[in-house]
Amino acid sequence: MVIAKDFVVEIDYTLTNNEGEVLDSSNGREPLAYLHGHKNIVAGLEKDLEGKKIGEAFKSVVTPLEGYGELNSQLVTQVPKEELASIPDLKEGISIQAQSSNGVQIFKIIKIEEDKVTLDGNHPLAGQTLYFDVNVKSIREATSEEISHGHVHGPGGHHH
Repeated sequence: MVIAKDFVVEIDYTLTNNEGEVLDSSNGREPLAYLHGHKNIVAGLEKDLEGKKIGEAFKSVVTPLEGYGELNSQLVTQVPKEELASIPDLKEGISIQAQSSNGVQIFKIIKIEEDKVTLDGNHPLAGQTLYFDVNVKSIREATSEEISHGHVHGPGGHHH
């Protein structure tokens, strides 16, 4: 059996950046279960998993274009500091939820000045090349319900 669209795949993975720092890993946790071909994981990794078999271990290098996108300067904005007065312990580096023209969005506070705050709405991994060490643990056919919902159900996946 090989990985193809509409199969549930479980992988062990470790994600590192250009500096070799571990950003995320399934190490010590259950494998990541996802529904292949339904954009449940970044496009570059999903593309590299296509056709792999259980037990295959490989490295995947994912460019920003096939990962979390390039940095978008339009997602960096300044707001009057008074608009964030209700947030306790306002400091650089924290993330907040705020209403934007695209609905509720996560912003990272990148600069606090006397009267204004600079917010960045880019994904934290935008603009970065991603390095995955992957091991395919299992592959199974997805249920019709999983396919219609577009995600995995049961152990390792989404629960209703």
